[in-house]
Amino acid sequence: MADRSADPCKPDPCKQVDVGITRVFELLGKRWTGPIVSVLMERAVYFAELRRAIPGISERMLSDRLSELGAAGLVLREVDDGPPLRVAYRLTEAGAAMEPALKELSTWAQSYLRMPPDSPC
Repeated sequence: MADRSADPCKPDPCKQVDVGITRVFELLGKRWTGPIVSVLMERAVYFAELRRAIPGISERMLSDRLSELGAAGLVLREVDDGPPLRVAYRLTEAGAAMEPALKELSTWAQSYLRMPPDSPC
């Protein structure tokens, strides 16, 4: 029987996807997560400010995404007893460590991705 490994017509086996990339995009690939992290890279932000900074996001969706980011260890929730009672969110050390990679992705997107026709920018 012939050795198929030397067959030039046989395709190479697919490279397995990077597990780290898969995990990152499972979390950050969800709608609204990127903009939330982007706003939090600047400073700690109260919930209402965060909602205003991201047009179109509902309170429920913002709350869900912040909970997911908190469970992943990327965002910290801090309660200001007030009055009035307010809740601020900030990136943890792990969340802040994403900044260089996210800035590189932003630069890449500006160079290679077209802006949607209805974009205000």
